Amino acid sequence: MLLEEKIIKKSARIGVIGLGYVGLPLAVEFAKCGFEVLGIDNDEEKIKKIRAGVSYISDLNKDEVRTLVERKKLKATNDYKVLGELEVICICVPTPLSKTKEPDLSYIYSATDKIREYLRKGQLIILESTTYPGTTEEVVLPRLENKNLRVGRDFYLAFSPERVDPGNKEYTTKNTPRVVSGVTKECSRLVKVLYEQIVEEVIVVSSCRVAEMSKLLENIYRSVNIALVNEMALLCDKMKINVWEVIESASTKPFGFKTFYPGPGLGGHCIPIDPFYLSWKAKQYGFYTKFIELSGEINESMPEYVVFKVREALNSQGKSLKGSEVLVLGVAYKRDVDDSRESPALKVFELLENDGAKVSFNDPYIQKIKVNGKALHSMNLSKELLKKIDCLVIVTDHSSYDWSYLVQNGAVIVDTRNALKDFKGPNIVRL
Repeated sequence: MLLEEKIIKKSARIGVIGLGYVGLPLAVEFAKCGFEVLGIDNDEEKIKKIRAGVSYISDLNKDEVRTLVERKKLKATNDYKVLGELEVICICVPTPLSKTKEPDLSYIYSATDKIREYLRKGQLIILESTTYPGTTEEVVLPRLENKNLRVGRDFYLAFSPERVDPGNKEYTTKNTPRVVSGVTKECSRLVKVLYEQIVEEVIVVSSCRVAEMSKLLENIYRSVNIALVNEMALLCDKMKINVWEVIESASTKPFGFKTFYPGPGLGGHCIPIDPFYLSWKAKQYGFYTKFIELSGEINESMPEYVVFKVREALNSQGKSLKGSEVLVLGVAYKRDVDDSRESPALKVFELLENDGAKVSFNDPYIQKIKVNGKALHSMNLSKELLKKIDCLVIVTDHSSYDWSYLVQNGAVIVDTRNALKDFKGPNIVRL
């Protein structure tokens, strides 16, 4: 039976390498559609949870995951030998930055090398990890292709950037359009057929490089616009203008303006990282992405500005930052998610500690973090704790927080998200 026929009949076995915030939701979506899906990961804790029918990602329906596991549509393993038994393999591994802010493709190298070990005719390999233009054809393809296995004839290789937005209830894997492209026309055709099984709209572009660049553009677009409003916030602060009112006013224009908001910095796996992937690749062409890099610098500087506002707020109360009790409210990188990757809250926490503050945190979604080598646990927002605190810093505005309770029982509050827009008082300091 041909691969296309197996995909349409849902008899193709699908493997997903990397069971994080991208891989597990993708595996669940394929399993819901009727495919037999095998998740592969090195993390034994994740494997145990999935085998027990337990989801560790809050966006997923826990009952749905348990049912899929019970029906044996969703399985998990850390044994890569199973790769040889699969018809489709999706690579959903992290693509972080090195300490020198260069792309770290070590996870892609590792996954690709494992696939090469078990690669056979008739398999479709799809890279989903966000990366720089050229990765699929310049990095993955040479590691897979050999004189006996030629791409487009014996096996198929494609790129389809993930578009997961954790915490977004409106746009899911199913109703978010998919961009895809293959190394050859046949690769493109087959990857389109595959994603049409689980996504309402699939857009085929002319090359993997276009698809790779489109993903970077999506995230850099957000990074640049957030940097713009962050810089506006810094200027408005000096001019004694309420930047939140400025944005609200400008957003009434029905055309030519899209609303973005300032904040304590960027978080998550993509937006703080992707601009540096592109700027690194651009240098190979003798091109310097000044605008993009400047945006990254502005966004990266915001945690330091938050600490400045905390120091300023404490000074207004006749207190020094050193020795003050500071509570960071929310350490997830965005509202109502349980993900602290690249969260600006961690940098704010670290900077406050380095300046001598006694820092603690609360987050209803994250119970433990590590800062400056120390493991710390989320504190209960009791009246006793709030009375003891000198300054409360709202870094992530989870919808479960009772702002009225915090305003009434807290000391001075630094609000980086405009969460307290309905409250006034001398103890409230806005970004």
